[in-house]
Amino acid sequence: MCNMSYLWNEFNIKTMPAETLVYCNGLFREDLSTITDCNISKNYDLPVHIIYVGQIERENTLNINITAENQPVFLSVNIENKNPAFLNIFIKNTGKNSEVRGHIMLKNYSDLVLKCDAQHLASNTGILIQTKIIGLKDSFSKLSATAIINKNCENVKSDIRFAGLIDKTARLKFIPRQKIQSVPDSAEHSAYMFHPSDIQINYLRNAGLATNEIQDITTEAFMNDFNLF
Repeated sequence: MCNMSYLWNEFNIKTMPAETLVYCNGLFREDLSTITDCNISKNYDLPVHIIYVGQIERENTLNINITAENQPVFLSVNIENKNPAFLNIFIKNTGKNSEVRGHIMLKNYSDLVLKCDAQHLASNTGILIQTKIIGLKDSFSKLSATAIINKNCENVKSDIRFAGLIDKTARLKFIPRQKIQSVPDSAEHSAYMFHPSDIQINYLRNAGLATNEIQDITTEAFMNDFNLF
């Protein structure tokens, strides 16, 4: 059974009744996992929850391959890097009526590159990924995602979203792509920058909060406000 309180207290990861696959600091955690492989080739009674948390550096890769039908899969990523790092996430979905819903939270103190490829290889598949990045002082973040809908893969649901909150000295680059060869049920791509409004800041200031407290609150709000698909 996955240790829910540990993942919540340390990484703000909400867990659920699920088959779990947990990575911490880039390493597989057998003690927190109920399954051992990201190749989802059988149908489970519960959803599959893939959790990737902690600190990373250098190059890291997460491969998710779904071939089981009617299998819901959830991906929760909450990482930070204080040295240059790469994170590659490759998702392949060939499971009819199977869906991946992912929330990715990144906190970058240095240089960070994220590459996410979401491939629909069968009809009636879903891949919906929302990524948020906090870019700290003097950091550089490059986020790219490609949604791929192959031929003869009709009625898929694809949604790739980016959002950024960065320091005025930080740099951020979004690179969204779509390669669509079949008519989908939906195919969305979006990217936006988050900035607290003057009304929000003045409200918090009038409530007696100091500048650093306002910054902490707005950052926490950005981190926790994942929109539902």
